[in-house]
Amino acid sequence: MSRPYVTAIVVAHDGARWLGETLRGLASQSRRPDRVAGVDHGSRDGSADLLAQTLGSGSLISLPRSTGFGEAVAQALEKLPPVPSPGGRDEWIWLLHDDCAPDRRALEALLTAAAHDPKAAVLGPKLRDWLDRRRLLELGVTVGRTGRRDTGLEPREFDQGQHDGTREVLSVSTAGMLIRRDVWEQVGGLDPFFPLFRDDLDLCWRVRNAGHKVLSVTSAVAWHAEAAARRRRRIAVSGDHPRRLDRRNAIFVVLANLPFWPMWWALLRNVVGSAFRTLLFVVSKQPANALDEVVAMGSVLAHPFRLVRARRARHHGRKKGYRRIKRLMTPRGAAYRRLTDMVQSFLAGQAPLDSAGRHHQQQQAAEDEYAVVPADTGAVKRFLSRPGVVLMLALTAVAAVAERSLLGGERLGGGALVPVTGGAADLWAFYTEGFHDVGLGSTDWAPPYVAVLAIASTLAFGKTWLAVSVLLLGSVPLAGATAYLATRHVIPAVPARAWAAGTYALLPVATGAVAAGRLGTAVVFVLVPAYASLTATLVSAERRRARRTAWALGLLLAVGTAFVPLVYPLYAVLGVLAAVAFRHAIVSMAIALAVPVALLFPWLAELATDPGRFLLEAGLNDPTLVDASPAPESLPALSPGGPGLPPFWVTAGLLVAALAALLMRRQRVIVAIGWGTALYGMLAAVLVSRVTVAGVRVWPGVPLAFAGAGLVVLVGLTAHRLSELRVGGGPRRLGAGVVVAVAFSTPLLAAGFWVVNGVRGPLVRDAPDVLPALAAARTTQGERTLVIKGSSFTVLHGRTPLLGESELPVASEARTRIGAAAQGLIGGRGGDAAALAESGIAMVAVAPPIPAGLARTLDSQPSLRRLSLSETGGGVWALTEPVTRVPAQPVSVLHTPWLLAQGALVLVMALLAAPGRRSPEEAEAPAPALAGA
Repeated sequence: MSRPYVTAIVVAHDGARWLGETLRGLASQSRRPDRVAGVDHGSRDGSADLLAQTLGSGSLISLPRSTGFGEAVAQALEKLPPVPSPGGRDEWIWLLHDDCAPDRRALEALLTAAAHDPKAAVLGPKLRDWLDRRRLLELGVTVGRTGRRDTGLEPREFDQGQHDGTREVLSVSTAGMLIRRDVWEQVGGLDPFFPLFRDDLDLCWRVRNAGHKVLSVTSAVAWHAEAAARRRRRIAVSGDHPRRLDRRNAIFVVLANLPFWPMWWALLRNVVGSAFRTLLFVVSKQPANALDEVVAMGSVLAHPFRLVRARRARHHGRKKGYRRIKRLMTPRGAAYRRLTDMVQSFLAGQAPLDSAGRHHQQQQAAEDEYAVVPADTGAVKRFLSRPGVVLMLALTAVAAVAERSLLGGERLGGGALVPVTGGAADLWAFYTEGFHDVGLGSTDWAPPYVAVLAIASTLAFGKTWLAVSVLLLGSVPLAGATAYLATRHVIPAVPARAWAAGTYALLPVATGAVAAGRLGTAVVFVLVPAYASLTATLVSAERRRARRTAWALGLLLAVGTAFVPLVYPLYAVLGVLAAVAFRHAIVSMAIALAVPVALLFPWLAELATDPGRFLLEAGLNDPTLVDASPAPESLPALSPGGPGLPPFWVTAGLLVAALAALLMRRQRVIVAIGWGTALYGMLAAVLVSRVTVAGVRVWPGVPLAFAGAGLVVLVGLTAHRLSELRVGGGPRRLGAGVVVAVAFSTPLLAAGFWVVNGVRGPLVRDAPDVLPALAAARTTQGERTLVIKGSSFTVLHGRTPLLGESELPVASEARTRIGAAAQGLIGGRGGDAAALAESGIAMVAVAPPIPAGLARTLDSQPSLRRLSLSETGGGVWALTEPVTRVPAQPVSVLHTPWLLAQGALVLVMALLAAPGRRSPEEAEAPAPALAGA
């Protein structure tokens, strides 16, 4: 073959700091270009003079500052006519940026690869980083349907020859691109619509549609500074921000080159994806990035005819070429991986990841937001092999087997849990209404945990049973996950973290809460590790991050307090002590403690009128769920008493390991903090367990959760110090081995006991309906049913109560009047049927089993008429007195305004708590103080 003719074109724009090395690389080529032209568009730093001195003034073309790269190349080619091509001699165009320095054998390697493949029309070199000469930048680029670039490289991957070889790719960069001139003219060159960014992708896509190949030649090397993408120089070709311009061009290229139906699918994905990214940028307090995303997408949507014209110009070979291009595009699963990476980084308190699934490095702080790495086919495998994921899967399996008797039922309920009925819409209506037409009627504020459950039910597709099942039955694996994540900066050793998380998740508080249907304790148990982690961050982080952490901690405290009011005073004591010890954190801690009060104020004000209610939790207060006389060893063993609890020896290993930590000579501060928290929780548990509220002893589960968290973190942090006990041999060595064995046995024994015995408690999967079906069918709107069970009673309004409805306080006068009437009926004294009728009660139902003689007693009452009676369904009697409908009570004028204010407060506080872009100081911040104590 004839020796090919090469025309090299160097385009410069304010690139003097790199241009000298680029020109030296060009001059030192082992195979020199046949002619060279320099193009400068409005440089102000001497780039034009440098080009003229090196190439000669006759080889320099000066253009306006606003000229784009594609137009600059086109202007140069107009002044450089094609050379004659006798004997099949091809002319090639070699494009060089001013910040792209080629290796001395780069052109020779590109031409050699072109000679071996006659179909190759575009070839590109291996691009390495200008500053870190070992780091790979590109070996060809592909793209997804959303326009996200894909380089096929890991973040900051070094070149060790692992990708060497000439291969076919979708696109190569114009930095070092070698293209046949006849193909350039055939496809129309670079589109001037793209002054910067994605012009190379558009050109290569059209070249491939024309039936030619695009090759990446790794034997050719060039070093690229990516000055425009990294904003190392001012861009004058467009008024748009670089990120905004890049994003617009990315969307436009994909929509212009895809066939008709794939184009519509890509448009939908881009609109939805842009909306999601905009939301994530707003929440993470990056308004500039959010604006770029909106403007870029809007620029494409606002000019449909521009897109139509572009598609018409690219119609030739588009459908046929797409079959070949499709296999080179980013796999569809990569988009979901990027979405997962973005959300994970957001939840981890970092700025949302860019499209590469990586954070900007300090030296690349302004790098193009959309330079990405490819989907990793082994991502799922690596994800499933992570210790935290393995731990959660193991805990999920343990919980599923242990809770086998609770899965698959129609109505979860029993113990403290009201049978779960209704959906998200019912909970929202209950929480927002001013007058609650349930029971005897109430204008009190609905318990705030109803709003939390309404949100969870909404996320669970409106299914309250699903949300409650996840929170209650899934509390063990959820607690393990939060404990593992919360200790990532506190316990450095992964095995110790996994042990600590597994041990905490299987504490007796968790299994007891599940067995007794204590939804409130289950939710708080999941949140306690987060409280500890956020507190450690709050007292150790720099000011801006501490403030953000304070808002997040306050929101989680509000959630825990909504389910178990005791959480607030328990944490407040620890929070005040932490603020005193770390005086710089006083303001942040004050914010964290003020948020729950602000959000829950009306409800908390009602609790203040009856302080005993601070010791109760969400759900029914059944005296059978609490041990009247707990065993002396139960509280030290972190066992709160009640159904579903393991024996003492299950958690003995944790106590032994914690006691062994007292013998260590180092980490005294950690030991003091851990044991201090544990003793504080145990003391609080002793105190509250001796209190009786409304005839029911208080369950000390939440205080023991605090105590258990302190002991678990203590042992996890001091586990590697157990070797101190082995010094000297003999009994000390044996003792250290025993401590390790018993500590390791704690989660295994707890899991084994729970799996073997299952959930033994009042919680069942098919809870009977509190209201008999006949009573529900016979009552009309406004009528109520008095349900008697044993010595207690409740008033229902035509249906089983929703979660939270049974906890609405009832006026003592009305309850006393109804109680006296009910006792009169049960005692055969006739009762006050008129009092029942005046309260809207039309029926009396007796829950099974019916005590002996009670049915005859009720049958003898002239004011009652039996409707049904059975051993399994109980009995139903109708009142003969005419029922007086209970009118709706007046609602406070503050109710609706406060709900709106509460919603606004939640949104504002969530934005303040949301992670933003991390500063270099935050990225290099030390671990929380506890880890280095």
